[in-house]
Amino acid sequence: MPIQIDRRAEHDDIVYPATVPFLLVHLACFAAIWTGVTVEAVILGVGLYWLRMFGIGAGYHRYFSHRAFSSSRPVQLALAVLAQSSAQRSVLWWAAKHRHHHLHSDTEQDVHSPVRCGFLYSHVGWIFARRHDDTDLSKIADFARFPELTWLHRFELVPAVLLAVLCFLVAGWSGLVIGFFWSTVAVYHATFCINSLAHVRGKKRFVTGDESRNNWVLAIMTMGEGWHNNHHAYQSSARQGFRWWEIDPTYYILLGLSRLGVVWDLKTPPAQVLRNEQRLGTKVVYRAAEQLAARFNVERIAAATAAALHGPDLAALRASFASAQHRAADLLASLDLPHVPDRDELLAEARAMFAKTPSLDTIVDRAYAILLASVASRLVNAT
Repeated sequence: MPIQIDRRAEHDDIVYPATVPFLLVHLACFAAIWTGVTVEAVILGVGLYWLRMFGIGAGYHRYFSHRAFSSSRPVQLALAVLAQSSAQRSVLWWAAKHRHHHLHSDTEQDVHSPVRCGFLYSHVGWIFARRHDDTDLSKIADFARFPELTWLHRFELVPAVLLAVLCFLVAGWSGLVIGFFWSTVAVYHATFCINSLAHVRGKKRFVTGDESRNNWVLAIMTMGEGWHNNHHAYQSSARQGFRWWEIDPTYYILLGLSRLGVVWDLKTPPAQVLRNEQRLGTKVVYRAAEQLAARFNVERIAAATAAALHGPDLAALRASFASAQHRAADLLASLDLPHVPDRDELLAEARAMFAKTPSLDTIVDRAYAILLASVASRLVNAT
C-alpha cells in the first residue's frame, strides 16, 4: 500500500530567508561570465571537489557520525575543518542529524527520507526547516565535549570563508568563482544525492528495513559513499565498498593514513556480514515485516472477508475477536478464509521483495502476524 503523506505538513515550516545564502552560492557560479575560466582555477576547483568530498566522507560521515576509525585530537580537528570547508554546517550538527537518520531511516521520524517526503525535500529542503535547525547535542555528546569542536559549531562558516579567501589569493577572481563556488555547489549536490537518490535508485544486497541502495554512479561521485545499502547493513565500517570491484577511494586513503599512523582502528565488516549470513536485529526485522505486510491491501482483504461471510457468521466472528483481542490474529488464521493470504503467499512475496537473509522466516512470521492483526482489527471495527 502506498504511504500517504501530507506534503504541506512536511514543508510548511521551511524558513525561506535561510535559503538566501544557499541560493547566492549557486548564483555566484554565473560570475564566471565576467571572471573567465582559467586553467589554474579549474585545477583548483577539481582538486577542492575531491579533497572536500574526502572530508565529508571521512570526516562528517565515517568519523564523526559513526566513529568508524580513531585518530588523535589534532587530526580530529583537521578533519572537522576540512569537512566544514564544504559549508554544510558544523560537524556536530551534521553528525547529530545523521545519527538520527539511522535511528529512524525511512520512517516518519527520518529527517530526509525521499520515501516519506519526496525527492526535493529529502535532497535539500529539509536543511532549511525550522525543526532541523537546532542541534541535539545529546546525540553527539562524545564529540560535543571538545571545546574546539564546539567553537567550530558556533562559527561554522569560518573554514569555508577562509578557503574562499585562499582561493582568491591563489587564482584571483576566477579562483574564487571556479575554484571555490563551482566546487562547493558540486560537492553540495553530490552529497545530497546520497540522502535522496541513494534511497530511490540502485540495488539492495542486504535487508536493512529501509530503502537504502547501492548506486555505483553515486559511489564514483562521492568517493565511495554511494555503496549506501552496504553502509546501512554495517554502519560502523570505515569501508563501504564491500566487494573488490566496489570502488571506495575514501577507504583507500584512510587505509594509507593508517599505515602512516595518522589514523588507526579502522573498523571493517566481519566475514559473516560480507557473506550476508548475519542475523538481523529486532528493529530491522520489524521494519522489514511492516514493509512486507504493507504490500497487501488490508482494507480490501477485510472487505472481501466481510462480504463472503453471512450475517450471523460475521457477527460471531466479530464477537470472538472482541472477546479475545490478543488472540484475534490466531483466530483469523485458524479459520482458513479464502480471502486472507496465508503464510506461503507472504513467503513468496518476501522472496521476491528482499535480498537473501537467514532472517527471512522471522520477517515473514512477523509480517503475517501484523497482517492478520490488521485485518482482524478492521473486521471488529467495521460498521
